[in-house]
Amino acid sequence: MSTAPTIPALVAAAAARFADRPAIEDGGVTLGFRDLAAAAERAARGFLAAGVVPGDRVGVWAPNMHEWVIAALGLQSVGGVLVPLNTRMKGREVGYILAKSRARLLCTVDEFLGNRYVDLLHDGCGAPAARRPVADLADLERVVLLRGAAAGCETWGDFLARGDAVAAAEVAARAGAVRPDDLADILFTSGTTGKPKGVMCTHAQNLRCFEAWSDVVGLRADDRYLIVNPYFHSFGYKAGWLACLLRGATNLPHPVFDVPQVLARIARDRVSVLPGPPTLYQMILAHPERDRFDLSTLRLAVTGAASIPVELIHRMRRELSLETIVTAYGLTEATGVVTMCRPEDDPETIATTSGRAIPDVEVRCVDRDGREVAPGTAGEIAVRGYNVMRGYFDDPAATAEAIDADGWLHTGDVGILDARGYLRITDRLKDMFITGGFNCYPAEIESILLGCPGIAQVAVIGIPDDRLGEVAMAFVVPAAGAAPTSETIVAWSRENMANYKVPRRIAIVDALPLNATGKVTKFVLREHPAAR
Repeated sequence: MSTAPTIPALVAAAAARFADRPAIEDGGVTLGFRDLAAAAERAARGFLAAGVVPGDRVGVWAPNMHEWVIAALGLQSVGGVLVPLNTRMKGREVGYILAKSRARLLCTVDEFLGNRYVDLLHDGCGAPAARRPVADLADLERVVLLRGAAAGCETWGDFLARGDAVAAAEVAARAGAVRPDDLADILFTSGTTGKPKGVMCTHAQNLRCFEAWSDVVGLRADDRYLIVNPYFHSFGYKAGWLACLLRGATNLPHPVFDVPQVLARIARDRVSVLPGPPTLYQMILAHPERDRFDLSTLRLAVTGAASIPVELIHRMRRELSLETIVTAYGLTEATGVVTMCRPEDDPETIATTSGRAIPDVEVRCVDRDGREVAPGTAGEIAVRGYNVMRGYFDDPAATAEAIDADGWLHTGDVGILDARGYLRITDRLKDMFITGGFNCYPAEIESILLGCPGIAQVAVIGIPDDRLGEVAMAFVVPAAGAAPTSETIVAWSRENMANYKVPRRIAIVDALPLNATGKVTKFVLREHPAAR
C-alpha cells in the first residue's frame, strides 16, 4: 500500500479501504475505520471552532484511549501540530513544555494513576483559577478534558458540540490544505541531558517511516495490536496507532502495563501483535501464572535496541508461540526508526543487533572527530536520510549541534556496524564509564549478566571508585523462586566477563524503576542509597 501524503488523507484512505473493520476497541467502545474518520472530522470541527489555525500547537496529556487518537487526528486534519505529553510527568515538567511550545490548547483527563492533571499545573490550594500556574502559560487559552470534569475546564462533549456549527466543507478545505512537509508533531525529548527539546517531524516523514516499519514487521489488516507503549512516545503513537491506520490493523489501547492484565487481554481480545521493550517479554515469561492464559494468538513481537540473550528470543518463540520477532533501533530525532532486523534473520542476529538501516536511510559509526570508523569498531551512531527531524523547536543552536553541515544526525548513541551493515548498540555516550582506562558499556554488561542463573532482570550503572575512577554496580531482580547473592553473582561474573567489567557492588531489589515506556530510569538508580 502506498501511503497517503498526509495524515488527514490517510484517515480518508483508511476509511475507504477498511470501511467497517474495527479500527479501535477500547473497553465498551468499538469504532470502525469509517467511524474513526467521522469522529476525527467532528473533532476537527471542534478545533476549528476553538480558533486553531495551521501551525498552532496543541498538547495531549492522557493515557492510551480512543479519545487520544480522535483528538490527534482531528487536530492534524486542520493543520494543527500535536504535542504529546508524558503521563508520568509532573506539573512543572509539563508546564515547561506547554510554555516552550506555546501551546494554545491542552487536551487532558481529570485523573490518571492518582494524579489530577489540572491541579498539577497550579501551585497552592483552592480552585485552579485562584492559584498560580507552575509556568508562564500565557499562550494556553483552553483546557479540554477528554474524560471527566473539572472546574475551569471544558468537557470533551462540550468541545465537540461547539464544533457542530462548523460546516463540513470548511473541515474538508483545511484537511486538503495540509501539505506533506507541514509539521505533524513536536515530541519533546526526555530531558536527561538538560531541558527537554522539541523534535519537529512532518506528515511525510511519519508516513514514510512507518510504512517502511509496517512493511518490515509484516503488520496486517487482520492483526489485533495491543498497544501498551504509551501514545505520547513514538513507539505507541507512530509505530502504534498510526501504523494501525496504515495497515488496517485493530488498535487495542492499554493504559498501564501490568503483567496479569496484559496476559488476560491477550487471551480475551485475541491479541496477535505485542511490541514493547525487552523488559516486557522478560516479565511475561517470568510470571508464575502465565500458563493459565491462552496466548496462542500471539504472532508478532517488536522490541527495542537493548541487547538481549539469544535464549530469550528462543523462549519467546517456544513459549509465547511467536512467529515473528524483530528488533529495531530508533530515536525521536529520527522520526522513531533507524534500523530494523528482518523477520528472516537468525535468532542470534535478532538478539544481538538492531538490524540494518531502513530503505533510503544511511547509518554509520564515527569517531570523536566525525570520521567514519571501520566495521567492527565502536563509534557514535550517525544517521542521514528523510527520517532526520526538521530540527528542535525554537532552538537553532541545539539543532546545529545535533545535525552537521552534511545532514548527519549525531545520535549520542554508541554502536558497532558489522560487515553486513547490521548495527549493535553498545550504549549511550553519556552512560559509558571508564574503569581503569577501559571503556565500559552498561548494556553489554547487562546482556552478559542476564545469562547468570537466578537473574530475571538487571540494570548496571557506573559508581565512583577511588582507585579505578568508576566501577560497575548491578541492580538485580531475582528470577521467581531463585535467591542469588552478591557473592554468587560476582563469582559467576568473574568466570564470564573481563575483570574490568565485573560489578564491584550488587544490590538485590524487588523491581527496577521504569519509565512509562518500560525503560529503566538509571538516574533513579544513581540516587539509590546502595549506589552512594
